[in-house]
Amino acid sequence: MQKVFNLFDLKQKVDYKTEILSGITVSLALVPEAIAFAMIAGFSPLTGLYAAFVMGLVTAVLGGRPGMISGATGAIAVIFVGLILELRNTFPDITSETILQYVFATVIIAGILQILAGVLRLGKFIRLVPHPVMFGFVNGLAIIIFMAQFPNFYQKGTSNLLEGSTLFIMLGLTLLTMLIIWGFPKITKVVPSSLVAIIVVAAIVIGFGVDTMTVGDTLNAGETIKGGFPPLTIPDLSFDLTTLKIIFPYACIVAGVGLIESLLTLNLIDEITETRGNGNRECIAQGSANILSGLFSGMGGCAMIGQSLINTSAGARARLSGIVAAVMLLVFIMFGSGLIEKLPMAALVGLMFMVAIGTFEWASFKTFKKMPWSDVFVMVVVTLITAITHNLAIAVLLGVVLSALAYSWENAKRIRARKFVDEDGVKHYEIFGPLFFGSVQGFAEKFDVVNDPAEVIIDFKESRVADMSAIEALNVITHRYFKLGKKVHLRHLSQDCINLLNKAEAIIDVNIMEDPTYKLPVDKL
Repeated sequence: MQKVFNLFDLKQKVDYKTEILSGITVSLALVPEAIAFAMIAGFSPLTGLYAAFVMGLVTAVLGGRPGMISGATGAIAVIFVGLILELRNTFPDITSETILQYVFATVIIAGILQILAGVLRLGKFIRLVPHPVMFGFVNGLAIIIFMAQFPNFYQKGTSNLLEGSTLFIMLGLTLLTMLIIWGFPKITKVVPSSLVAIIVVAAIVIGFGVDTMTVGDTLNAGETIKGGFPPLTIPDLSFDLTTLKIIFPYACIVAGVGLIESLLTLNLIDEITETRGNGNRECIAQGSANILSGLFSGMGGCAMIGQSLINTSAGARARLSGIVAAVMLLVFIMFGSGLIEKLPMAALVGLMFMVAIGTFEWASFKTFKKMPWSDVFVMVVVTLITAITHNLAIAVLLGVVLSALAYSWENAKRIRARKFVDEDGVKHYEIFGPLFFGSVQGFAEKFDVVNDPAEVIIDFKESRVADMSAIEALNVITHRYFKLGKKVHLRHLSQDCINLLNKAEAIIDVNIMEDPTYKLPVDKL
């Protein structure tokens, strides 16, 4: 059943049935995640659920990547743990309600910063993330998703593994869920297999009264997911310099981590769907969602890779699935909390296990013998840091830095010079390879200034002058010749190089023989 679904500026074919069913599946998977992430920071379950609703709805409508799901996330929750600790140290008598006001204010400021990033078109810089870093990011994330399910196999509040029939029931239902998700598409793809698995396992547990862990069992005593529409909450704080000193650094971290995770998720979904999202629009959508989340009693968040993969693997490609997921989540909160709390955790654990297995880039193992050792090293490092620290932003940033250093090192070794003296006694240096900060030392070592003839030509036809370090290297070498009364010509500099040299007239003095035959590549991101 294919129809055209127009929303704002998008026109695309949408399978309504697939979008709606996929959205319902995602909403079921959102519940335990939102509860767990809220509890990480010590908030009530509704704080996480309200964030998941607001983030999911706003980004589904305004975001730059149809089909991507946003909500409360662990990476953001961990940041608030640090904020809460600082607040308790600064204000020993602070109440939990006042802490929430600081959290909401932090989320709102983070949202403003994210919108600013989108307006300044900073989302384009996510394209600078190398492929090995993406491999490592995805693999590390798959490990996180996989390992995060194991606490469900322990007795609540302890580190003791479930015993006897309780353990076997949990394992059996989890394996049944995974089997249905794997096998049902071989029969038919009319209904998402993940939704079928949840319904079947829930029917078995509820229908036969199977004694196993449910969503309700994950809640603390007296807590519930039942609530109303998210209440409007204007942070009750005095926004003076003292307050800003506390929350602004955390707002910057929330904004940065949220954008990195969201834009990396956008890139991943782009690859899966073979389409292209809009990073800058996603920045604005994430910022808008966080502002509204802070105003409507939510803890903020960002894109959720696990739920986004559930959505896309079910065939969803449009905004409708995200809207349905958010709306159904609110319906669960307002009207269906009793039923949702009875859902067996085994079904949701099995679903997330399959997401982890599908997320892991198994093909990356085949690249070990084909990729340069530096790329393999970066991929492994990013994977390990992501899996160990759970800090995706730090892992990705470190991966980018390592990739940049490896690239610079490899290019620094490529600088070469072919030397000869022509019939007029002029010595020629034909330079090969890029001249930049990493290769300037090798470049300087190519010249025999003392023994060279009175006239020297340095030819850059097969080279590139890339940065100010390279310009300074030219300055140094020409002055070395000048001190000995020798004349130097620089040949085959592109107009880009000449412009760089002209801009540096105040600090260098070189002779240029203009003969441009190429232009420096300029990456207009």
